[in-house]
Amino acid sequence: EHLSTKQIHIYVSVMRMDTIVLSVVLLSVCCQAGTYNYSDIELHPDHMPYFLNMYKELADECVKEKCPLMEFVGRKGCWGYEDVCPQNDSYSTPSCPGDHRGWVPSKKDQIDTFFAQGDFGYVAEQQKELMVMCEPNFAADSSLLCSKHLRYCQGRNIKIDFRDLNHRKEPIRYKMDVLKEGQIGGYCKLHKKRLEDECDHISPLQSWGPELRFFSELPHKPLDTEGSCDMVIDKPTYLMKIDATVNMYHHFCDFFNLYASQHVKLHDWTTFSTDAHILVWESFSYISNFAPVMKVFTRHPIWDLKTFAGKTVCFRNLIFPLLPRMIFGLYYNTPLIWGCQKSGLFHAFSKHVLYRMGVVQEPRTNPSIRITLLSRESAYRNILNEAELLSALQQN
Repeated sequence: EHLSTKQIHIYVSVMRMDTIVLSVVLLSVCCQAGTYNYSDIELHPDHMPYFLNMYKELADECVKEKCPLMEFVGRKGCWGYEDVCPQNDSYSTPSCPGDHRGWVPSKKDQIDTFFAQGDFGYVAEQQKELMVMCEPNFAADSSLLCSKHLRYCQGRNIKIDFRDLNHRKEPIRYKMDVLKEGQIGGYCKLHKKRLEDECDHISPLQSWGPELRFFSELPHKPLDTEGSCDMVIDKPTYLMKIDATVNMYHHFCDFFNLYASQHVKLHDWTTFSTDAHILVWESFSYISNFAPVMKVFTRHPIWDLKTFAGKTVCFRNLIFPLLPRMIFGLYYNTPLIWGCQKSGLFHAFSKHVLYRMGVVQEPRTNPSIRITLLSRESAYRNILNEAELLSALQQN
């Protein structure tokens, strides 16, 4: 296939015979001068060197054009999941001052374990696990890549049939029957046995197995066939199966995993761009006190399943991000090793969110501290000495 000078499609296949894992990378990289929109990057200044070191073409073009990011070019720094990332240049080094309580034989193993469980090493592990579920022959074909247990997936030129949703009477939330056989697929060679083997975490918020178990091989290119798609979505689209939106802890499981997925994504320089869509995988309109955080990830209105009910929709770039309640995931069910702290991944997420939301720490003007105490009336997770605490607070 002849490729334009504006796009380079890189097709890499790697076979590991021990696990029969085939990883295919399809990247679109802008290469002509003047094609970068630097204002669209919008990262915390502390994160710019790490970002630019991942995209040498962008950094070189920035120098040529004397772009606004010039001051960050050439500085050392790597996130920690790159193929080559010296420890001295890594975003962070985990700290493990406490005892590992027999989990591992040495302090180094304790640090390495924490990095793999709760830091950028977790991102590296997801990337290493990526395998092709539906293999393209040419760059314009469809493709589907997933990590183990279908915890994270990304697809190109994928067709989803939402027509049945018009006939559903009950609202959709935490449902595993949104799609059925033949309602999601692409023009590519499906490795059906491989896909079936990874459909082992079938639960609403643990994996994308409930949806992708029905992925099928289409006989034609969906985006090139007249009448195949009622709508074509050109911009990257993140599907999100979200946890409880009324609770900060639970909903930030969604936001954190979305941020981590942007690092996992086999990506180009637009990975962190807000010029992307979010489709919440339920029929309820998205409403939350924490809705402003969505603006960290998208500048567009939030979609839900009602948006596409009754239509067949084709997505050029579809991302199935890490989910909030994965087995051994981050951070709802994380079995972290004892004695460690200072995750760089969580630190980067915090900086990223606060920076994009424009939150600044202002000096205190009132010496009093406001304390809100959550008093539960349930059978579990109660504060045993609540009366004692309230008595002490009421004295001041």
